[in-house]
Amino acid sequence: MPQTCSVCKHSRLDEINAALVAGGTLWNIAEKFLLTMSSLYRHKQHMPAGLIKAKEAKEVAKADTLLEQVCSLRDMAIDILRQAEKDGDLRTALLGVKEARACLELLAKLQGELSQADIVNVLIAPQWLSLRTVILRELESYPEAKVRLAEALKKYAEH
Repeated sequence: MPQTCSVCKHSRLDEINAALVAGGTLWNIAEKFLLTMSSLYRHKQHMPAGLIKAKEAKEVAKADTLLEQVCSLRDMAIDILRQAEKDGDLRTALLGVKEARACLELLAKLQGELSQADIVNVLIAPQWLSLRTVILRELESYPEAKVRLAEALKKYAEH
């Protein structure tokens, strides 16, 4: 007959589970509750799925709240922009446009609709321009190869 989990029998089980779900280290939790790291590791393997899902739900709710706040800021900026336009206050209207744009950009990033990766155009990179110059200079004594290479590079750049 299998042994009962020593952590499951612990008088402070709820606190231990909360610490594990919160991402505490096994070392710190074991020390705090006078347990072994191996017993915590085994316990973590069979922790109730509801606890883990509760943490995920809390994270989703937090993200939803952040999105709602950004949407609220965007709406406020647009309201101020419209009022400033009505009043003929172009300076404030321009600031409203700037803030609304910033909110829209942040929303797009948060929702994964706007790539945050840097885009590098290798065709204008100084290293490529230097290399291209060296290649073309070396091919001057081979005019046919130079033309074919230039055509191939042009086709490649069009893709």
